[in-house]
Amino acid sequence: MKILSWNVNGIRAVEKRGFVQWLQDESPDILCIQETKAAPDQLSPDLIRPKDKTGKPYFSYWASAKKKGYSGTAIYSKTEPVDVKPLGIGVFDDEGRTLVADYGDFVLICAYFPNSQDAGVRLGYKLDFCAAMMELCNSLTAGGRRLVLCGDYNIAHTPIDLARPKENEGNAGYLPEERAWMDAFTGAGFIDTFRHFRPGEGGHYSWWSYRGGARERNVGWRIDYHCVDPGFISRVRGSIIRPDVRGSDHCPVQLELGGTDEEPMCGAAVRE
Repeated sequence: MKILSWNVNGIRAVEKRGFVQWLQDESPDILCIQETKAAPDQLSPDLIRPKDKTGKPYFSYWASAKKKGYSGTAIYSKTEPVDVKPLGIGVFDDEGRTLVADYGDFVLICAYFPNSQDAGVRLGYKLDFCAAMMELCNSLTAGGRRLVLCGDYNIAHTPIDLARPKENEGNAGYLPEERAWMDAFTGAGFIDTFRHFRPGEGGHYSWWSYRGGARERNVGWRIDYHCVDPGFISRVRGSIIRPDVRGSDHCPVQLELGGTDEEPMCGAAVRE
């Protein structure tokens, strides 16, 4: 199973850059989208029901912000989940920040963590969201569920997760409070899958500023993640970053999962 996660920085904008054809060619089992900046009634049929490389349509699910052209998350899935719902907390659901999809044998959380913004003006809101996400993940694992938390965390965890850590101390996304939450999250046992395969290796980023040719010079930040609970790591076959994919200031991150006959990779019904 291939799960991609991508902050597209506006799904209508990325549609103009070949998104629908890319999705069909790539044909992931699941694609989680952040920062859609749109509600379903604003989208073309091609975005609501895109097709995979076999010509079969994806199921699509949307969480949109009340504020037009802002935030938002979506999931495209070849398999119909048992259930899909928002986080269930109004101040975060009003910004369309989370979709929780239950696939039977695991739960997939697509999350767009808030940006704490200049001078940390939204840091409190962000840390409240982080706390809610930790509570959700702990609740799921306490109930024996396996989970994948993917999306744009808007946090560079350690100095090797951004090209210029010294220059960015005190900047949004690299604040001590944000990094401390990541410490607590991974300290609780949740595993950063990319770091699982590439511990201590710098130079791998998923976001670049549009200014100054940052992407071409690879002056970026790694702020997009797939994290899993400890019991699920044995099912993870690979976790990579896809800087080859253009269209946004972020690039997709990819998770590859495997299963066995005893532990199928999606308990939900497959599309007809």
